[in-house]
Amino acid sequence: METSALFTDFYSLTMAQGYWKNSRHENAVFEMFFRSQPFGGGYSIFAGLGTLIERLAEFKFSGDDIEYLRSIKIFDSQFLDYLKTFCFNGSLWSMDEGTVVFPHEPLIRIEGNLIECQIIEGLILNVVNFQSLIATKACRVWLATGKGNVMEFGLRRAQGPDGAASASRAAFIGGVSGTSNTLAGKYFGIPVMGTMAHAWVMSFNSEEEAFDAYASIYPDKTIFLIDTYDTLKSGINNAIKAGKKLAALGKNFGVRLDSGDIHYLSMEVRKKLDKEGLNKAFITVSNDLDEHIIETLVKEGSPVDTWGVGTRLVTGGSAASFTGVYKLAAIQGKDGIVPVMKLSDNLEKTTNPGIKQVFRLKDENGFAVADVLSIDDEEFIHGRTYNFWHPSADYRHFQHTIGGSAQAMLKKRMENGILIDDLPPLEQIKKYAAGNLEDFDSSYKRLLNPHIYKVSITDKLRALKLELIEKHLGKSF
Repeated sequence: METSALFTDFYSLTMAQGYWKNSRHENAVFEMFFRSQPFGGGYSIFAGLGTLIERLAEFKFSGDDIEYLRSIKIFDSQFLDYLKTFCFNGSLWSMDEGTVVFPHEPLIRIEGNLIECQIIEGLILNVVNFQSLIATKACRVWLATGKGNVMEFGLRRAQGPDGAASASRAAFIGGVSGTSNTLAGKYFGIPVMGTMAHAWVMSFNSEEEAFDAYASIYPDKTIFLIDTYDTLKSGINNAIKAGKKLAALGKNFGVRLDSGDIHYLSMEVRKKLDKEGLNKAFITVSNDLDEHIIETLVKEGSPVDTWGVGTRLVTGGSAASFTGVYKLAAIQGKDGIVPVMKLSDNLEKTTNPGIKQVFRLKDENGFAVADVLSIDDEEFIHGRTYNFWHPSADYRHFQHTIGGSAQAMLKKRMENGILIDDLPPLEQIKKYAAGNLEDFDSSYKRLLNPHIYKVSITDKLRALKLELIEKHLGKSF
């Protein structure tokens, strides 16, 4: 199915017509990066690349789209004729999907003519911002469980059908084991999971009858929801009765808590199960969980085997959005590509100019030390010592001797609008994300006051940045 190129901000189209009217078809370079970590955290997970590339390859205007634009009465007929054949013919560079990422470093680099680079801005930011937010949230939840079994079931609280599907995909990358979203299971190959609702229990004459009926239909996948009436006085007792019948058949089962004091109830339920010899029966919990609640329950020793997380996962919870932006970094001039930068009274909104690469520096043990933004043609020599500067181009800097590796992070994915290599399957992206996390000290991953990871710029990039600041502001440094 084609993705309509109307999925863009209106100003992208008005600017595109302005470029077209002024014969501005020169090549340009844009970068997508983000400004701050969501959730007050110390890291993020880059997600959405696969979705973006699939949609970018289909991004065009249909006949109906053109007629809609014509009806607005702001676009010239000749410009609309130009849009009839529009498609992305540029190049896309990016980090690997699932990479642990940090503010100010380019996640994606787009190279193409000025018009096409402008029109695709909305698509890039919409896809990557949302999926990176949810993948990061899912990773925080997964780590809080001690890398346990997490079910995502936020479909009913997600922001629309596409939001639900995108959230399921991103959450899987971030660490969840499966989803309740059946359509996402079909699209992305994510394991689908589910138990029962209170409606199932209430539709029978008794709780015991409801449990027996469910167990007879799904003897290999039975999880009893035990808090419809009274968790400890009826729910767990009836689950034990039905569970013993399954145990006699060599089958195991689980129980689910969806309300109340999760720690207290899980402890009491575990005691009752163990007392009846049902030591292998597992406990699943839900009820508006997030990483902070889960971390507390884990620290208190709650005997939980599986975690169901919905609303606060697929909506981002305490963070409404990912702070990704898309900025022009260089443009074709008379004598070649010219670096450009945005200046601002807010230092965090001042951009880094030129075509850049991001290097991840690791020590001799393979642990990440810092990420460094460089001019694209820079290289690092093993054993040499370098100065790396704060991205704000002020006096703060540190020295580092390349004793481990300096890994280039941005790789070309599309050229002339065509995908160069096959996209990795989602399961591979998930495994990569989990492995990438291991490159970082635990201090960067803690929920409370995480250590701030260094993102710096090279001497050469700093000099270019200061040169442009002096050019535009008349200030020397």
